[in-house]
This record gives sequence, structure tokens and C-alpha cells, in this order.
Amino acid sequence: MRDSGRNNSQLRDLKITGDFCPAAHGSVLLEMGNTRLICAASVGDSVPDHAVKRGTGWITAEYCLLPYSTPRRTGRDLYRRDGRSVEIQRLIARALRSVVDLSAMQNCLVTVDCDVLQADGGTRAAAITGGYIALARAVKRMRGEGLLAENPLRDTVAAVSVGYVSGELFLDLDFREDSRAEVDMNVVMDGASNLIEVQGTAEKKSFTKNQMDSMIELAEKGIRELMEIQKKYI
Repeated sequence: MRDSGRNNSQLRDLKITGDFCPAAHGSVLLEMGNTRLICAASVGDSVPDHAVKRGTGWITAEYCLLPYSTPRRTGRDLYRRDGRSVEIQRLIARALRSVVDLSAMQNCLVTVDCDVLQADGGTRAAAITGGYIALARAVKRMRGEGLLAENPLRDTVAAVSVGYVSGELFLDLDFREDSRAEVDMNVVMDGASNLIEVQGTAEKKSFTKNQMDSMIELAEKGIRELMEIQKKYI
């Protein structure tokens, strides 16, 4: 049993509030345990040149830890983007684009903003899970407004963290667990349980292929549960 009282294969409590930012085409407030973030999808028509040349639309993302989201204040990225934030927002955008037919979004740019209000581990995974809901809600509104002739969403996508802490395999690590993990991994999957991205790190010790397989198997279980919840808000 973990310090939080969860069993090793249990997700944190998940709460989702839809249309949290009415000005965005699609948005949610996602609360996963003590990690809380807003995911909002906004629509524009300034697609990048490479998309214009191909006659497609584009999806991009921005990720930010707000100053008060961590015990020690996180400075705002006013002049130079933090390398970690840039890496995470690229991950979010890649994950979302992987399940979208961009050719069905010609001349449409969707920017998914993920702003972390409170960080307690698993923020990038939560941003992907919540970002997809915001995107799907935006697509639904775009179709209603006649901006899209067809649904560009080919599949769902969600993500979760897993890791070994004191020799035990845990699903959905909070910050305290993540900071003590010997191995941690972020896994992104689509609705068919195909892998989109795997980010695994030996923080304190190396891990075996069998351990990696066990982490991916446990992540798949958690992602399937997350996708069932996603369906209720799309």
C-alpha cells in the first residue's frame, strides 16, 4: 500500500470540469489527485508555411507551470522559454497530431494551451489526457460552426506515468513518489493501445526489458481507464 492509500495499480482520483474557459473553442479543468491544470483549445487560421504547402491544418501546444504551481515559485517564461517546458509542449503536440487527420483541417490552426495550476507529479501525462478532451470539444464546436466538413479525429490519445519506487511498480506517480523513483516512465497510447511515445529513465538504477514490459503493461491498464473517463466529456 502506498503512502496515499492507493494500491500500486490505482490511478489518482480524476475530476474534470468542461468548458472551464468559455472563450476557447474547447476547454477543461483537469484535477488528477493534487495535480491541477487547465487545457484550452483555441482556433485560428495562421497555419505554418509547411502546412499551407501541403494543404493541411496544424495542431500545436503550449505548456506552462504557473508561478504558484510549485512549493518554490516557478519564474515566468517572459523572455526565454524554459527547456523543460518546450520539450513537454512538443510532446503534447506530437501526441495530439498522431491521432488527427490534418488534411481534414485545411487552413485551421488549433493551439492547445496547458497551464498547470498545481503540480504534484504527472503533469505532462495529465496535459496530454486533458489536451485531447479540449481538442475533441473544440472539433465538435468547429463542426457545428461549419469550420470543418468532417471529423478529423481518427482515434483517442491519453498518457500516464509509471515507475519503480523502493522496488515496487506504481501507476500514476505523484511528486513524492516520482522524486524517490529508481525508474520512471511516461507512456502515451492511442485507443488501440498502440504506443505513441515512451519516455523512460533510470533515475537511480538500470532496468531490465522485463521490467520495461511490466511498466508498459501497467500503463496500458491506466490509459484504458483514462480513456473511458475521456469519453464522458467529449
